[in-house]
Amino acid sequence: MIQCVMTDVIIEKDNKIVLITRAGRTAHDKLALPGGHVEIGERVEDAAIRESKEETNLKIKLIDIIGVYSDPKRDPRGHYVTTVFIAKIDSGILKAKSDASKVRFYDPNKLKKKDIAFDHLKIIKDYLKYKKHKRTYWSTRR
Repeated sequence: MIQCVMTDVIIEKDNKIVLITRAGRTAHDKLALPGGHVEIGERVEDAAIRESKEETNLKIKLIDIIGVYSDPKRDPRGHYVTTVFIAKIDSGILKAKSDASKVRFYDPNKLKKKDIAFDHLKIIKDYLKYKKHKRTYWSTRR
């Protein structure tokens, strides 16, 4: 079984969030949070900033951590553990790059499960709860 350390980012602006349309083989054409693999010797927060830039062309500022998601079934490729951050845009123009075929802002309240990759809809729902209660979440917390 593959085991990987990942990071994902919820980039906020005007009550909307950035989602990419995946260009890769896994979850192709599904919507996903910007993110990816943490490289050997890299901190998760640095990977979050790097991956966001690579996929969205945006320079971001991390403002909080929403949680760690480690359910072994969260990703069909293997046991992928992700740390999820919340960020604001520092600079840049939104543009799909790297693993993204498209990128745009979405209303997080109007997303449908069939359109979202991996467990990202659960993460987005936890983000909406976070906005109300300012607490962190993780895979097994209900």
